Amino acid sequence: MHIVIAAAAPAGPQCHQALAPLRLPHLLQLLHWLTPTTTLTGHSENLSPLHERAHALALGWPDTDGLLPWAAWAAQTQPDLAATMRPENAWAYITPCHWQAQADHVTMLDPAQLSWAAGESLAFMQTMQNYCNDDGITLHWLNDSTWLAEGAVFQHLPTASLERVRNAPIDRWMPRQPQAKALRRLQNEMQMLLYTHPLNQERSAHQRTPINSFWISGTGALAGHTHGTPACTLVTALQKAGANDDAPSWQQAWHDLDSGLLAQALQRVRAGHSMQLTLCGNTHAQSFALQAPSLWQRIQRRFQNTPTKTWLSTL
Repeated sequence: MHIVIAAAAPAGPQCHQALAPLRLPHLLQLLHWLTPTTTLTGHSENLSPLHERAHALALGWPDTDGLLPWAAWAAQTQPDLAATMRPENAWAYITPCHWQAQADHVTMLDPAQLSWAAGESLAFMQTMQNYCNDDGITLHWLNDSTWLAEGAVFQHLPTASLERVRNAPIDRWMPRQPQAKALRRLQNEMQMLLYTHPLNQERSAHQRTPINSFWISGTGALAGHTHGTPACTLVTALQKAGANDDAPSWQQAWHDLDSGLLAQALQRVRAGHSMQLTLCGNTHAQSFALQAPSLWQRIQRRFQNTPTKTWLSTL
């Protein structure tokens, strides 16, 4: 079992201050049993945030920035798609969203904050499909906030994770490769089409934010990647509070995680089952694994009582 925890130590000042009083007894005991192994380093300009890279490595995938084929991975879990999909086919996530023009940049509102009426997202997708046909792109509905797109244009197209652009300027993250030219044109066409579209008129009539564009992420093909699904759990419960620097909610999410999933993980370790844990911050991700300790490590552990803050402040 491998647990990857995103936003274990966010960069926001309020959450950083909340590290000192944080008490996570099950995490602390778990780290007492586990041995530090690999460290992953990230940068703010990476297309793929650290938790996505750590998750990909846990799945046995190559660590290729912006080309982690999450959409293809999701497609193979859909019975109607898995029966016919081929590993060499390229996929992408399409996220319908709202772009807000500022004086000198464009910001994407958090797509998770958009509300959807029954069948509305599917109707938007079907409207967009008519324009995607010319570029050889086929759309498949996954859920209201996420569609799957299949097309050769996504084969070798690095894209920025949605986490990079939630409530943030999008300009620096827009793909600029030659093969992205058709996609930028498609985004422009959608902005013009949706500006006065009846679907958006209906949303505005009910005080709901209009949909005026889409974001592309999770691009690539599964060819050359592990096809199995190892027992890896990506924990995102800390992300929302971490991104908003909401220290009380972040602390509560940690306490819930500690008393739930991590308490269960500790039981597994004590029973002798294999366990790996990866804690992801903004610039570092530290992995731990259950290994047979040396005599010196056993002696050290007997006297060691490293506080939680020390572990998390290094991320």
